[in-house]
Amino acid sequence: MHDWKHAHQRVQEHERSKTHRESAEAFFLRASRADICSLLSDKQMSIQREQIRKRRQVMERVINVVKVIGKCGLSYRGHSQEAAYTLENIASNHGNFLELILLLSKYDVCLQEHVKDCIEKSKKQMGSKGRGPLVTMMSKTTVNKVIEVIRSLIQQTIAVEVKMAGMFSVQLDTTQDLTSKDQCAVVVTTVVTTVVLERLIAVIDCESSTGQYFVDLVKETLVTMDINIKHCIGNATDGAANMQGKYRGFSALITEVSPNQVHIWCYSHILNLVLSDTTRVVVASESLFCLLNDIAVLIRDTYKRMHLWEETTEDKRRRRLGVIGETRWWAKDEALKKVFGGFAKPNQALYTDVIITMEKIEKDMTIKPSIRSKAQGYKNALLRYETILTAEIYLRIFENTSPLSKYLQTSGIDFVTAQHLVTGTEDNLRKYARHFQSVKKAADNFVEWANGILEEQQNCDAEAQTALAEKRTKKKKRRPGELAEDDLIANADKNYEIKIHNVILDTVVESIHHRYAANAVLCADVSCMDPKRFPEIREKGLPNTAMKELSKCLLKFDDRATVEALQAELTSLAQHWESHYKRSTTPGLPPPVMTLERILMKVWSL
Repeated sequence: MHDWKHAHQRVQEHERSKTHRESAEAFFLRASRADICSLLSDKQMSIQREQIRKRRQVMERVINVVKVIGKCGLSYRGHSQEAAYTLENIASNHGNFLELILLLSKYDVCLQEHVKDCIEKSKKQMGSKGRGPLVTMMSKTTVNKVIEVIRSLIQQTIAVEVKMAGMFSVQLDTTQDLTSKDQCAVVVTTVVTTVVLERLIAVIDCESSTGQYFVDLVKETLVTMDINIKHCIGNATDGAANMQGKYRGFSALITEVSPNQVHIWCYSHILNLVLSDTTRVVVASESLFCLLNDIAVLIRDTYKRMHLWEETTEDKRRRRLGVIGETRWWAKDEALKKVFGGFAKPNQALYTDVIITMEKIEKDMTIKPSIRSKAQGYKNALLRYETILTAEIYLRIFENTSPLSKYLQTSGIDFVTAQHLVTGTEDNLRKYARHFQSVKKAADNFVEWANGILEEQQNCDAEAQTALAEKRTKKKKRRPGELAEDDLIANADKNYEIKIHNVILDTVVESIHHRYAANAVLCADVSCMDPKRFPEIREKGLPNTAMKELSKCLLKFDDRATVEALQAELTSLAQHWESHYKRSTTPGLPPPVMTLERILMKVWSL
C-alpha cells in the first residue's frame, strides 16, 4: 500500500471483504477451540489423557501390591490359572499377586474397570498365540519389571549410605534353593554416624564355586552400584575351602584387589565347627546324638506311635521331640535338653517318658517285630549309665556354648562383647576340663530321679544303670625284647574319665582356642577401647604392645594413626571419659567430637 492519504478507506474496504470475514471467523473459532481440527484432536487428546490417568492409577495399585507381597516374603505367582480370561473363575487359585488384585478390584472402581476390560479383551484373543497387543499390567513381565525397579532404587540408596560412610565391609555366603541352584547373598556393612547398617545388596545365581568367581562377582556387583572396592576394609565368610584357601581362596584373592581389608571368619560358623569337632571326637558322643535322632524319627514315623507318646507325656508344650539336622547346630542342644533336662537339673527332662514309650512300643504286639526290636534297643541304650554320663558332659558344654551361639546369631551384635563371650566360654570350659566328679555326681542324681519315677509306673520293668559296667581287661602277651608291660586301667570310672570325658573337654577347649585365634591380637586392641576397661587404663596405663595391630589397619586410611598417637588419644579419652559421658548425655549440649570415637565405631562395624 503506497497511498497513505486514503488508508482509512482501504481499511474499510478490507474489513468488508470476504477474505477478512473468513479469516476473522477462523481466528475466533480457533480461539474458542471450536474449529474442526480442534474438535477432532481435542477429543482424542482428552481420551488419551483420561486413559493415561487411569493406567497410572492401576499401576500405582500394582506397585503397592508388589511391595506388600515382598514385605511379607510371599510368592508372587501361583502354579496355574494366570491368564486374564481365567480371572472370572473365583474358585481357582491365581497366585498371591492376582488374588490381591482381584480383592482390591471389589472396592476400587478404577481397578475393577481395568480387570473387566482385560478379561473381555483376553477372551477375544483366546486361542491365538501370545498376548498380541493386549497389555494387562498384571502379567509376570510387569511384576518382574516393578521388582527390578525397586531393586535398583534400593541399591542406589545403599550406595549413597556406603559413600557417606567412606568405608565398608563385605559378607557373602551361598545356599541352594528348592531347584538346587546355588544362590549367593552379598551383604555390605557400613557405619553412618553412630548407626551400624547391614544391607543386602544382591542375590545372584552362582555359575561356579571358585574363589576367583566370587571375587569377580563382588567386583561386578559393586561396580554396578558405583562403589569403589578399594574402600572395602573387611570381609566375612564361612570356613569353606573356596573362601579360606591360602592362595586361591576368596579372602586371599580379594586382598590383592583391596589390600586394606581384614578377613573375619564368621564367628557363628566357627562355633558350629567347634561343636562338630566335639561331638565326633569319640564314639560315645556320636552314639548319643544318633540315638536321640533315631528315637525322634521312630516316634514321629506313624500316628500310632505318636499317639502312644502323647498318652505318656503330660507336658503338651514340649512333647514334640526334635530331629537333629546337619546344619542347625543348636538342634543337638535342643534335643539333648528335651530328653535329659539341664546339667544337674533333671526335673524338666522327658527321659522317663521316652523310656515308658519305648517299652509300650516294645510290648505292643500289633506293631511290626522290627520296630519293636528297635524300640527295645533304644530303651536299653538310654538306660546305660555311660549314655547318661555322656549326656551330662554335653549338657555342661552346651550350658556354656548356647548363650554364645544365640548372641552370635543376633543382628547388630557388638564385636567386643562377642570376643569377651568367646574368651569367657573358653575359660569356663577349661576350668571344668578335669571336674569329672561333678559330672558323675550329676549323673548319679539323674539316675536316682529317673529310677524313682520308673518304680512308680505300673507294668514298667525298666531301670537305669547306677554304675559303669566293669570290663575284663585283656592282658597282652609280652613280646621279645619288651622290658615292661603296658599299664592297663582296670577301674571303669577312671577309664571313662581319661578316654571320654577328658578327650571331649580337651577337644572343645583346644578347638575354641585354635579356631578363634586368627584375630585375637586385633580383638585385644579393640577390647582396650571398651569403656569398662577405662578405670584399669587410668590406674595402670596401656601395655606397650597395645594398639599395634589396630594401627596397621588404620594407617592405610590415615597416616596419623600411629601406635603412639592411638595410645596417647586412648589414654586421654580414658582420663576424661566420665566428664565426656556426662556432657554427651546432658540435654542441650552438643556431644564433643573425638577422632578415636569415630575410629572406634568404624572398627566395631567389622
